[in-house]
Amino acid sequence: MKRIISLFLLICMITVLTACGFENTESSSDSENSAASNTNLQPEIENESEETDISVYESSDEESDSTSADNKILVAYFSCTGTTEQIAEWIAEETGAELYEIIPDTPYTEDDLNYNDSSSRANQEQADSSARPAIAGSVENMENYDVIFLGYPIWHGQAPRIISTFLESYDFSDVMMIPFCTSHSSGIGSSAENLHSLCAETVTWEEGRRFSGDAVKSDVEAWIESLELPD
Repeated sequence: MKRIISLFLLICMITVLTACGFENTESSSDSENSAASNTNLQPEIENESEETDISVYESSDEESDSTSADNKILVAYFSCTGTTEQIAEWIAEETGAELYEIIPDTPYTEDDLNYNDSSSRANQEQADSSARPAIAGSVENMENYDVIFLGYPIWHGQAPRIISTFLESYDFSDVMMIPFCTSHSSGIGSSAENLHSLCAETVTWEEGRRFSGDAVKSDVEAWIESLELPD
């Protein structure tokens, strides 16, 4: 009888131990599967993050290109002493325009600009309405600009003849032309009006502005604010 009871208890113990071992094995297996599942998800999350970053950068590039494409204002200027150049740079800063310096193919020397010498180059050119000094270089895609600020110094009451060369070198149809000049004493006078005939009749000429040699940036800013530039 005692042998039967002992055998029965032994079988029960074996059954209980086997069941516990099976449960531990399932628990361990579930834990490993869960860890493996989390490991597989992690690279997908990182990839999604990388794709999002790329999309943001692409959007920024597109916005930059769009801003550049909307910039349709040009400041074209001729300057020998730097006075007109300074005004042109302030206009570009205020309007976000692009700058283009009208550079003579043959630079002007100090003797060329000697107004007291009637035989100097500048005096000879101003005395000849047909003079057209050559320009070094050109403006690419001039047709892209809707507004052009045209700057020059006053030479004997008029714009230098190289400005005539510039105006006759391009088709400015339907462009808004805004002249400005620099002078220590003379006003803009008829210098701007005398340039009208060099362009197509469809050019819209705004009233010009003269700046003195001691002009400051705030003078330019006030002038720009008074203009009705197209959107």
